[in-house]
Amino acid sequence: MRHRLLVPGAAALSLLLAIPASAADFTPGAPGVGDTYYPESGNGGYDVSHYDLRLKYQPKTDLLEGTATLLATTTQDLSRFNLDFGLKVSEIRVNGKKATFATSGKHELEVTPATPLEKGRQISVVVRYAGKPSELKIDDFTAWARTPDGAVIAQEPDSAVWWFPSNDHPTDKATYDVSVAVPDGTQALSNGVLASQTSKLGWTRYNWRSDKPQATYLTTLAVGKFDITTDTTANGLPVINAVSKDLGANEGSARASIERTTEITEWLESVFGPYPFNAVGGYVPNVPARYALETQTRPFYGKKAFDRGTNVSVVVHELAHQWYGDSVSLKDWKDIWINEGFAAYSQWLWSEKEGEGTAQELADYVYAQHPADDPFWKVKPGNPGAENQFDAAVYDRGALALQALRTKVGDKVFFDLLKSWPTEHKYGNASVADFVTFAEKKSGKKLAGFFDTWLFQPSKPAAGAAKRSLGAPRGPVAQPKSWKQIAATHDAHGH
Repeated sequence: MRHRLLVPGAAALSLLLAIPASAADFTPGAPGVGDTYYPESGNGGYDVSHYDLRLKYQPKTDLLEGTATLLATTTQDLSRFNLDFGLKVSEIRVNGKKATFATSGKHELEVTPATPLEKGRQISVVVRYAGKPSELKIDDFTAWARTPDGAVIAQEPDSAVWWFPSNDHPTDKATYDVSVAVPDGTQALSNGVLASQTSKLGWTRYNWRSDKPQATYLTTLAVGKFDITTDTTANGLPVINAVSKDLGANEGSARASIERTTEITEWLESVFGPYPFNAVGGYVPNVPARYALETQTRPFYGKKAFDRGTNVSVVVHELAHQWYGDSVSLKDWKDIWINEGFAAYSQWLWSEKEGEGTAQELADYVYAQHPADDPFWKVKPGNPGAENQFDAAVYDRGALALQALRTKVGDKVFFDLLKSWPTEHKYGNASVADFVTFAEKKSGKKLAGFFDTWLFQPSKPAAGAAKRSLGAPRGPVAQPKSWKQIAATHDAHGH
């Protein structure tokens, strides 16, 4: 086939020679994803598929040295893009070529590649850095906790900026290789499975691999001296638990709690379906914290979570998150009920299984103990506001909504929902609105008004609505046997 050569006019030709046709299409990526509560979190213009973190940490000085390699795909024509990071950077390379960089805002690292990046291009970003994470303060806060023999990073909703550069929002999940060198006699724990371990010249390197999509805040690192136990579930899943060697009086209760991990995981599979990741477990470092966090495959439990003795309920909660919050992650931090309402309700189901109070009895108790003028009802689990994101009402009222749903649609439909949701949304992100639509589809019922009443109205559902949704309790509402331990875990959820 023949083609005619079209010759542009002189004015057009001079314009073409002065400005490449595509130059105007290359623009900077957004410095945030526009999250409702945390608009500066995450970045626009690219999607990360894998993080390779090669680190060296000296507990005595708190010096962390690192080389992070990010594999990503551009989602627009990029002239520049941002990473979320706070430590001092010495060099950045994009596709092997040195890039220029600058800092802005509280934790923005602006990267300008040697040449613009076309949309849809696979890129590699290598960042070399070093610093003392405990000295990095953002809003007068550090998520990096030093311990007598090491350090721990486990925090929600932000933690990555203290130890590796990232696209720091749950909507950009990736796989991870985390390789950490620490002095001999010290251990390094992270997510997933231990792929290898080597020692050389006084340093031991631990290579951890998490091979399923993982949010940045769910990526953890613990350095110290631990007693580590291993096991496998009935399905052959590796179980790795670790307890610090210097927990003092809390050691027994901590160990007795997390050593139930295998049993609890097998039970949760019967409720939520197959476990979604390559390992499971938990760790308790010597951190004087009461909170716990669902760090993927290896939940973190603060030492003080066991001040009152064995706390199996909190282990149930954090392991339930592996399905609800980790595998299926929220789209926006306002969708926190997708995480916490279901994890809290798993504790109610565990109570029911253990004969310490049915979910219905717990629902009746929660409803009865909060009068209509209680601030508890002002918190809307479906969109609680950043200041109330981890309020007790998000957990208790959030679980109450699920028991009301169970009563409304019946056990068969309800428990099918609990399994099919994490199966059909595996490794993805979802919102409260997505769940409402899903529940309507699976149940064949119109549920928008129901969910509005239980999740979005800043008031106590009327007695009539509560009776229809929860069933009418007979006589005085007694406190279920499990309630004190369930309530005790509320302190473990303030991040």
